[in-house]
Parts: sequence; structure tokens; C-alpha cells
Amino acid sequence: MPTQFQINDGDGYRDLRLISEDGTNRLTLELVRNLADALLEMWADAKPLIVHGNERFFSAGADLSEIQALNASEAFAFAKAGQRLMSAIAQFPAPVYAAIRGYCMGGGLDLALACHRRIAAPNAVFGHRGVALGLVTGWGGTQRLPRLVGKSCALAMFVAAEKLHAQQARTIGLIDTIAEDPLTEASRRIQLASIELC
Repeated sequence: MPTQFQINDGDGYRDLRLISEDGTNRLTLELVRNLADALLEMWADAKPLIVHGNERFFSAGADLSEIQALNASEAFAFAKAGQRLMSAIAQFPAPVYAAIRGYCMGGGLDLALACHRRIAAPNAVFGHRGVALGLVTGWGGTQRLPRLVGKSCALAMFVAAEKLHAQQARTIGLIDTIAEDPLTEASRRIQLASIELC
């Protein structure tokens, strides 16, 4: 099985890096299930977690070729698997940061929205392009995005399939801050929080 993600120990936290052969970090059904299992395994020894991808892609979202091949029952199972993953992130007992560089699209945006904090690089691009393909996310983004940025901004992203760059995302509250190196900034914030708790 190709490597899909890698979990490394940092200083008082873990980082989870999405990996794919083509670099787009698409969320296949197999990856979604494996990620949820990995998160649940870390539950008992939960440490702050940073989720990230590569320079060009946080995640391009679900694998559309895989989705197109699903029948109705398989599509329902995929939606349930995605919901299980997003719930595992949202309910994780330690803070979860999304460190976003490059494209954060579709299911990848759902993944970032499930995280407790979002830090983006200046080159980050956000969008939910499913409507252009006749798809609506079943992974909780339709609930999380309006709660975060308001109904009108969420509708523009979902219905008009608008893409936002980092500064626009910061203005509407989709992300917490912009940093040249989001992974380092997330780590810095985790260290600061641990010092404040001492």
C-alpha cells in the first residue's frame, strides 16, 4: 500500500503530514478510513496535532474518479467514513491545527474546517468546487463553514464555487492567521500555550 500519511513526534506535539504520489493529497476512501483509525488510536495519549501537506497542496479533496465509480450504497459509506474522520478531528481531546500551504479544496477544506485552528501560508487557496461538478459535500463542511464565516460567505463558496486566497480567507475569518511557514507557526503557538499552562 502506498504511503498516505506520516505521523512524527515534535516537542510536545505530533505532526501528521498527508502524502501522495502525485502530490495532491487526495482523500481516497482508504485514506479517510486510515486517518480516522490513526486519530482514534492517538486518543488515549492525545497531544496537540498539526495536520499539513506539501508546498503546493494541503489537499485537493476527494478523488473524483473514485467518487464517480461509486454506486449509491458505496457513496453513502464514503460519506459516513468522511463524517467519522471529521468528527474524530473536531472532537479530538487536544488542539488540532491545520497548517495550510497551497490548495485546500473540497474535502480538503472540510478537513481544515474540522481542525480547531487554521494557519495558512500566503500561497494558500481555499475553495469548494463540488457544485461545478454537481456534488455537495457530505463531510460536515456545509455546517462548519457557515458557523465560521457566516451564511453569505459560505454560500458564495458553496453555490458560486468561489475560490479565496489567504488574505481573503483571513478577512472573513476562515483562517486564524497567515504565516510564511504555517507548520513552524503552529508549533510556536503550541509551545506558547504549554508555557502559559505551567
